[in-house]
Amino acid sequence: MPNEQNQNPATPKNNAVSPAARHNARRYALQAMYQWQIANTAINDIETEFLKYHIDKKFDLAYFKELIHGVPECRNEIDQEMLPFLIRPLNEIDPIELSVLRIAIYELIKRPDVPYRVIINEALELTKKFGSVEGHKFVNGLLDKIAKKNRVDEINMYKKK
Repeated sequence: MPNEQNQNPATPKNNAVSPAARHNARRYALQAMYQWQIANTAINDIETEFLKYHIDKKFDLAYFKELIHGVPECRNEIDQEMLPFLIRPLNEIDPIELSVLRIAIYELIKRPDVPYRVIINEALELTKKFGSVEGHKFVNGLLDKIAKKNRVDEINMYKKK
């Protein structure tokens, strides 16, 4: 089976992924995760719909697919990462912010190749664009705590610089 990234026009031939293509993959994944949470639609149906009707910019197809399949598969693990730091139940978190958090936490625990600063920055950008007015503060505080728990070595490396 060919590498899906190589089939994606946003991926250069040397397999380096452009930041814009990865950003767009996260943006589309956020929209897909929101639909999954709200409508409880099957992920495969959401994927088909997005690939056919909603995607209008170059994006990292492999990353989009990893996120929209990985987040639901790891939802319990992701939610368990959040629970110790929450002061309210999951069902009271804004659905956009919850989707952003789940994607970012997935990346923090499953994608050590992606710097934690990039993950948090992307989550904040998406929350500012699609979430509530003050939602980015909540997302930032929670992701900071989860990063400190899961990315200790990486954070310490930045502190030494």
